[in-house]
Amino acid sequence: MQDFHHNRARALLQNAEEIFSKEAVQDAVRSVADTLNSRFANEEEFPLVLGVMGGAVVFTGSLLPQLAFPLEFDYIHVTRYGDEDRGGEVVWKVIPRQNVAGRTIIVVDDILDEGETLAHVKQRLLDMGAKDVIITVFADKDIGKRKPVKADIVGLTIPNKFVVGFGMDVYGYWRNLPGLWAIRTEDLSPQS
Repeated sequence: MQDFHHNRARALLQNAEEIFSKEAVQDAVRSVADTLNSRFANEEEFPLVLGVMGGAVVFTGSLLPQLAFPLEFDYIHVTRYGDEDRGGEVVWKVIPRQNVAGRTIIVVDDILDEGETLAHVKQRLLDMGAKDVIITVFADKDIGKRKPVKADIVGLTIPNKFVVGFGMDVYGYWRNLPGLWAIRTEDLSPQS
């Protein structure tokens, strides 16, 4: 079974198209860092940065060393179960361990796709007393319709394709790619 997935992962990438190079990805991260640095350069209170696991691990790890202001870091882990089309239930596997009440929170995620999960995360943090929640995503997918939450800071806008790399995966693989690749949807087997 392991060999099957291993070979499938390689085959998917052979037919994929690189849509953003490693350099374009790094430029996007720098741009996000510049925006955050401008915003928080003279703030009295420092923010709490929450990385959304597991997709945001690569983006977060690249972004944090470029931030030039005091911050605290923690992570959250949320999963959606059930029928995606009907919203699915959002389950918090890891809640923030830091106190969010009265704080400015920077939520860092890899991609804003349909937006249901990030909308839930933002509302939950506000319900927990956060003063402000800044949604920061590496990639905003242009899905051609309104989303329930808008990203405040975006690295790249990507086409409505199945994209892997820089934290985004296919069947659990290729989060480690330094650029972004579009997988041909006809190569994806229906999810069972």
